[in-house]
Amino acid sequence: MQKREKILVVDDEDDILDILSYNLKEEGYKVKTAHDGIEALEILNGFHPDLILLDIMMPRMDGIELLQTLRNDDKNNDIIIALLTARDESFTQISAFEHGGDDFISKPIKPSVLKARVKALLRRRVVANPVDEIESNTYGSLTIFPDDFKIEIDGQEIALAKKEFELLLLLSSKPGRVFKRSEILNRVWGQDVIVGDRTIDVHIRKLREKIPESMIQTIKGVGYKFEI
Repeated sequence: MQKREKILVVDDEDDILDILSYNLKEEGYKVKTAHDGIEALEILNGFHPDLILLDIMMPRMDGIELLQTLRNDDKNNDIIIALLTARDESFTQISAFEHGGDDFISKPIKPSVLKARVKALLRRRVVANPVDEIESNTYGSLTIFPDDFKIEIDGQEIALAKKEFELLLLLSSKPGRVFKRSEILNRVWGQDVIVGDRTIDVHIRKLREKIPESMIQTIKGVGYKFEI
């Protein structure tokens, strides 16, 4: 049966667009392409993809700018965004994760590896939240609304990136319990996804900037826990 998932590939190199789109279409995905962030936004007006494969270095609007623009709009929370890059600098990955990137795919990539990674990424989209469904919960000044994908501090809504929210939802599901780093990676990012060592640290830091800092405590060498 033909897959119904939609994918947007954004890259300024025509040969890369051709190779990626050809292989993805061969798998049955509905694929559209864009050469930069500006063109991608125009396409997104009438095309809501399940996955965006996004190059970082592009003219007019680069990948980080587009990523930030997309994550600032709640209607894009359900889109998986994987960054395409030949660069290996840690600051690039940290910047992308800070702005809501879900994963990295290094270029060049073999077609078989691309197909496997895309399948793994799309599986994450249909998986339920990383913890069992819970009703709205209040912890002091913090209220979490799982179904609405939002939080409030003293009644004021605070914007979180998708992975920040999922991380907070996991930690707050069992206050006082220490979650090991390996468990956090598996339950929030998934076993099929390869992410950098600093991924959790970046997201924890961003969360602490948005909620009472004392609520997330570091257990050195082990992981993190949520305290009321």
